[in-house]
Amino acid sequence: MKIAIIGGGYVGLVSGACFAEFGVSVAVVEADAAKRKMLLEGEIPIYEPGLDKLVAGNMQAGRLTFPATLESGLKDAEAIFIAVGTPARRGDGHADLTYVFAAVEQVLKILDHPAVIVTKSTVPVGTGRKILEMARRLRPGLAVDVAANPEFLREGSAIGDFMRPDRVVVGADSEHAREVLQRLYRPLYLIETPIVFTGLETAELIKYAANGFLAMKITFINEMADLCEKLGADVNDVARGIGLDGRIGRKFLHAGPGFGGSCFPKDTLALMRIAEEAGAPSRLIQSVVAVNDARKEALAGRVAAACGGALGGKTIAVLGLAFKPETDDMREAPSLPLIQGLVSRGANVQAYDPEAMNAARPLLPASVRLMPDAAGALTGADVLVLITEWNEFRALAPSRLKALMHGRVIIDLRNVFDPAALRAAGFTYSGIGRAAA
Repeated sequence: MKIAIIGGGYVGLVSGACFAEFGVSVAVVEADAAKRKMLLEGEIPIYEPGLDKLVAGNMQAGRLTFPATLESGLKDAEAIFIAVGTPARRGDGHADLTYVFAAVEQVLKILDHPAVIVTKSTVPVGTGRKILEMARRLRPGLAVDVAANPEFLREGSAIGDFMRPDRVVVGADSEHAREVLQRLYRPLYLIETPIVFTGLETAELIKYAANGFLAMKITFINEMADLCEKLGADVNDVARGIGLDGRIGRKFLHAGPGFGGSCFPKDTLALMRIAEEAGAPSRLIQSVVAVNDARKEALAGRVAAACGGALGGKTIAVLGLAFKPETDDMREAPSLPLIQGLVSRGANVQAYDPEAMNAARPLLPASVRLMPDAAGALTGADVLVLITEWNEFRALAPSRLKALMHGRVIIDLRNVFDPAALRAAGFTYSGIGRAAA
C-alpha cells in the first residue's frame, strides 16, 4: 500500500514515519525546500524523542521518501493525507484553513487516479464536506473520497501515541474510504486498538471536544490550586484524591502555569468560535480560554509577590522555556509572558532549556541571557523560577542550588521540588497550590 502525506511538519513527519514502520510505502511531500533538504540529509527539523532513528531506519529501508515534486509523491497513492498547519486566524480565533484548501486544490489538479483525501490536520467541523465539494467541482469525472482522521499525538511521546493509541477515529461517508483506512490501520488490530468509525462532521468535532475537555481539566485543577493556597490545602493531594475516581482519572490534573503548545490554545479558541457560529455557545470553553490567558499573564506578578513586590535589579534564573518537557515547541509557552513580565519589571533574566534555546531566542526580549546549561542560569541568581519540568531540573539538590545562587528564593511553577528540603536548606519556597510553611 502506498500513501502520500502533504506536509512534513510535526504531524506529517511523525505520522509518515510511523506508517512506514507499519510497512506502508510513504511519500512525505514538503514544500519548504530547506526543510526537505534537512530531511534528506538525515536532520530532523523538530525535536521529538526517537523520531530521528525512526525516520532514518525507514528511509534506509526505502519505505519513507521525500519526493521533490507533488506529482511523484501522489503517484499510485491510495490515500493522501493533508497534514499542513491550521493556525489560529488573526482577529477572530478561527482556524486558518488557507494552507489546507491550497494543498487540496494542488492535489486535485494533479491527481490522475481514484484516491481518498484524508484530513490529518485539525480542521473545523464542515471542512471535509467542503473538500468533497471541491473535488466534485474541480474533478467531476474522478472518483475522490474524503475522510477525516484526526491525530491525538502528544509532543514528547508522539511515537508511542501513534503506535499504541487509545483509539483511532475515522470519519467517512463512503464504504471505500472506510475500507482503505481500515487496511492502513490494520497493524493496530493486533493490539486491539478501537477503531471508531463516524461521519465526517462527527470525527472533526471529536478532536476539538477531546482537546477542549483536557484543557478544561488543566484549568480546573489550576483554579483548585489557587483555592488551596487560600485555604491551606495541598493541590497535589486534591488531584490524587479526585483522580483516583475512575470517572475522573488522574491524567491532566497537574497544577501549573497554564497550558500552551500547538494544540490546546488554538483548538479551544477555534471550538469557542465554532460553537458561537452554530448558535450553541460553549460557556465552559469560553471560561477555559479566559482563565488560562489570565493565569499566564499573572505569572510575573506571582514572582514579584514571592520577592516582596519588587523585582528591579534582581537576577532571575528561569529554568525551562518550551511549553512542556521533551519538545522544543515555544508556541504559546507560559515562559514567554512570564519573562516579558519579569523584564518589564526591571529584572535581569538568565534562562536555560535543554532543547528550546534556538526556538526561544527570537521570541524573547533582547536583554535575556540564554545560558549554556542550568548551572550557568543559576550562577549568581537572586531568584530561581522553574517553569518547565525537564528531568534534569528535578535532580538539582538544595546544596547545589545554594552553592550557585546568590539569593534564596525559589518559585516552583511545576511542583517538582521538595519544599521541606529546600526550606531546611534556608530557601524561601513557593509552589503552586501548596500551603505556605
